[in-house]
Amino acid sequence: MTTETALPDFTIAPNLQPMAEDARLKAFENLGFGTLFTDHMAVILWDADKGWHSAEIKARGPFSIDPAASVLHYAQEIFEGMKAYRAPDDRILLFRPEENARRFARSAERMAMPEIPEALFLKAVEELVKIDAKWVPEGEGSLYLRPFMFASETFLGVRPSRQYIFCVIASPVGPYFKGGGKPVTLWVSEDFTRAGPGGTGAAKCGGNYAGSLLAQAEATRRGCDQVVFLDAAEHRWVEELGGMNVFFVMDDGTVVTPPLSGTILPGITRASIIKLCGENGLNVVERPYSFDEWKADAQSGKLREAFACGTAAVIAAIGTVRHAGGEFVIGNAGTGLQTETLRTQLTSIQRGQAPDAHGWVKTVDLG
Repeated sequence: MTTETALPDFTIAPNLQPMAEDARLKAFENLGFGTLFTDHMAVILWDADKGWHSAEIKARGPFSIDPAASVLHYAQEIFEGMKAYRAPDDRILLFRPEENARRFARSAERMAMPEIPEALFLKAVEELVKIDAKWVPEGEGSLYLRPFMFASETFLGVRPSRQYIFCVIASPVGPYFKGGGKPVTLWVSEDFTRAGPGGTGAAKCGGNYAGSLLAQAEATRRGCDQVVFLDAAEHRWVEELGGMNVFFVMDDGTVVTPPLSGTILPGITRASIIKLCGENGLNVVERPYSFDEWKADAQSGKLREAFACGTAAVIAAIGTVRHAGGEFVIGNAGTGLQTETLRTQLTSIQRGQAPDAHGWVKTVDLG
């Protein structure tokens, strides 16, 4: 939606009251997910007259918005999820950040929001990582980055906002699921759906996740880690989890994953796994896969492994699937060979522990 070519320069204003170093190091001893935040944030403004302007790196803090801010009433909001990793040689690495920038632009288009130029998106992310580099954990941890944008114009009326705030915040994290690499248990929701044809399923907008929370709460009550959504039209076809894509590994080496039909988020981890599967001699088939087929394949042994994938969890083996009629297990309910192989391959590339033959990893210039 934007046509300007001149990008604003960033003003850097270091936080004068950063977290005390002893407190930060203490917090690093037991990292959770999404509860600890770095000292700074990146902020850029947009309005219909000026375009993108007022780019800043400044102390992380609250926004001051009017009660009539458009986002509070009409939910124009999108976000991304990406990570920075500390390599063995102490470099700070980003994994396919340009793909996050492009997906963010597609989400913006779907939500009638201005598209932030790819170079400006990447600059905001890199400047934040640069100033908060000490917050990137070593070992198995990572720095989770959350770029997001919301409508900030003060008005009540159903139309696209004329003002927006783009921001990037960062959170040092440990494993997404409690128990680390332990296989997860899923609940199949047959009452709620995530997205329908023509909706916002392919956009990474907050409303998609808000609509999934009741189903996720049901999954939690059932003792499950995540919810699985079926399609909205027939309540038959497996689509995705509450926040992750899903893969099925068959006994003949075929790997099945639901197709991107407009109701499923096009995951960057998903695309990377498809590429690695091909290089490993696995035949990836993107096709509709029904819940009935899933149950039958698991019971017959045709389905050997299943896993979920996304930025936060990377790859998580699926062990048990519960539904209104009972439950079934995948294989021996453990982590299968292909799941473990793919997870090791992908995380090794992300963390700079293995050669990057695809040009997926970008080193942040710390200056």
